[in-house]
Amino acid sequence: MLERLDFIEEKYNDLTKKISDPEVIANQQEWQKLMKEHASLEEIVQSYKEYKDVSKEIENDKEIIDDKSESELKELAEEELKDLEKKQEGIENKLKLLLLPKDPNDEKNVFLEIRAGTGGEEAALFAAELLRMYTKYAERKNWKVEIMSANQTDLGGFKEVVAMIQGKGVYSRLKFESGTHRVQRVPETEASGRIHTSAVTVAIMPEVEDVEVNIDPDDLRIDVYRSSGHGGQCVNTTDSAVRITHIPTGIVVTCQDEKSQIKNRDKAMKVLKARIYDKLQQEQNAKVAEERRSQVGSGDRSERIRTYNFPQGRVTDHRIGLTIYQLESFLDGDMDVVLDALNTADQAEKLKAVGE
Repeated sequence: MLERLDFIEEKYNDLTKKISDPEVIANQQEWQKLMKEHASLEEIVQSYKEYKDVSKEIENDKEIIDDKSESELKELAEEELKDLEKKQEGIENKLKLLLLPKDPNDEKNVFLEIRAGTGGEEAALFAAELLRMYTKYAERKNWKVEIMSANQTDLGGFKEVVAMIQGKGVYSRLKFESGTHRVQRVPETEASGRIHTSAVTVAIMPEVEDVEVNIDPDDLRIDVYRSSGHGGQCVNTTDSAVRITHIPTGIVVTCQDEKSQIKNRDKAMKVLKARIYDKLQQEQNAKVAEERRSQVGSGDRSERIRTYNFPQGRVTDHRIGLTIYQLESFLDGDMDVVLDALNTADQAEKLKAVGE
């Protein structure tokens, strides 16, 4: 690990010189690329410097303890040594995490797709609540949320809704939200007061660049039609709604939120690329041996990942066995306690895999 850290520090110092070179600065595209790489190494290098400083202090204290002539300082050095060794261990653990392979999608924006599953109108209403939850969480993080497409019900629920979330590290925070979310409560539509169980599926798909997904225009069937709201209400009188079908995969994307056909088509294409990329990732994950797959991040859409129990006011994440009794605040966007635990569990799995 230390050899790798030495190499990273050397590379960081080399990048520091390059980004200060006037010739490099003149080439803005190259300079920005180097600046991004420099920034990505900064935390590792600073932590490594701290590690080396602490290690040097430990060696000095050990010399004092071994030196019989320094008997007056020996007791102080022994006491300090305990604290320094504890600090060194903490920095070492931090460095191990920083050196773990980064998910290439972590810094990307995402498409959040929420679909009502079993439970009819109750599932659609809970889909709307989940959209609100993620929107509230995005507000806390100063992220931007834009609805790309929505199929709304008469009672204000969603059969399906797709939103784009833009901001720093969005995918890294939300990537473990993909899966089946189960809700247990008495529906507003239930007269007898019985508790129902409904399900909603969530998909978190990273935004992709054109170079990452190559779509042949001949593989697309594009239909335009007149937009309409739920209940058959007409939204506008022009053929602005767009439906794009990717023939090889059968993936269909519709968008009618904009009055401009061009804007709807652009939105639909972005969602289509994300869905195709997501499908390819799912297929790749399925090929990975079960013992090597992260227990947290398998991404299986059929997996029941979380239960929201209203009568008991609890949220349970089944992958890590975590239960909190803060349902109301969680649905209001206070999600970090669970998201942090999921990331910690994922890091532990990766460290375990590296150790093996």
